[in-house]
Amino acid sequence: MDATTIFDGHNDTLLRLRFPKEGEERSFFERSGLGHLDLPRAREGGFGGGLFACYAPNPEDDRWTEESALTVTGDGYEVADAPPLDPSYARETAGELAETLFKIEARSGGRLRVARTAGEIEGCLRDGVLAAVLHFEGAENLGPDPSALEGFYARGLRSLGLVWSRPNAYGHGVPFRFPSSPDTGPGLTGAGRELVRECNRLGVLVDLSHLNERGFWDVAGITEAPLVATHSNAHALCPASRNLTDRQLDAIRDSDGMVGVNFAAGFLRPDGAEDEDTPLGEIVRHVDYLVERLGVEHVGFGSDFDGAKVPHGLKDASGLPRLLDALRGRGYGETELRKLAHENWLRVLRATWGE
Repeated sequence: MDATTIFDGHNDTLLRLRFPKEGEERSFFERSGLGHLDLPRAREGGFGGGLFACYAPNPEDDRWTEESALTVTGDGYEVADAPPLDPSYARETAGELAETLFKIEARSGGRLRVARTAGEIEGCLRDGVLAAVLHFEGAENLGPDPSALEGFYARGLRSLGLVWSRPNAYGHGVPFRFPSSPDTGPGLTGAGRELVRECNRLGVLVDLSHLNERGFWDVAGITEAPLVATHSNAHALCPASRNLTDRQLDAIRDSDGMVGVNFAAGFLRPDGAEDEDTPLGEIVRHVDYLVERLGVEHVGFGSDFDGAKVPHGLKDASGLPRLLDALRGRGYGETELRKLAHENWLRVLRATWGE
């Protein structure tokens, strides 16, 4: 495989493909100017694979969107909490998104594979096949019966975010606020604690992104696996509620886990603004901070492609070589870039999945 082939911690491409807005329909197999990720742009940018999220949006009946719930404050913003989802709706929606990924695999002619082991990911990266890991963003996607986890695992689920930024039966998501501590409410429920143990038993990654701080510490006290935040940044550099405090970062380091750096402008900038004119150097700034705090073995990428506004200097997956060049300009050598690009993800996934 190319030394800097990138394995990425998070994208929302399945949502954009399955439920496009009017006029934004696209194919994963054709190069598009819409969104951030498709197969041609992945190949142009050295995007070798990643965690493909199944995220169930709040239905229109809830009358909640991030835009309508946004209040601008004197020095930032606050988004009113999203209402919890009906578990049956969430499971149905997540099932449709997962089926979208399996259909892409079937139609890809061997160009994309749904990977279930670290060895399969490694083989895909070596052979130029895009490796897609099935991820649920919010455990309400399991439906009303948490025992459904085992069935989804059999189908290929290997990563689970306990929450998105809303409450569910398992815990409390951190709401979108700036500036704000991530300590925004209660932690895991009893069902959430049991779900973490079940993820450990099966070998499913527990994603800490979107979980509030108390929930983070609840997971840290239970799990036997490395702590992983698939798409989060440093709170010390951008005090958004979604970012991680130094104490949280230290816990991730001490567990031999990792953080995937999020490319979302609003989680990069010191002012929290969702401005696509954000310099590419803001991503580098967070990589630098996290590497210094955690060590280069505990940092990777978690782009949030198709789910966020990213810097124009990156634009989409085809722009990833520009990010790597910027990191080279900061003094990162090829050995360090390999770790950031994919080796750290392979290590953590192998340790978590036991394969």
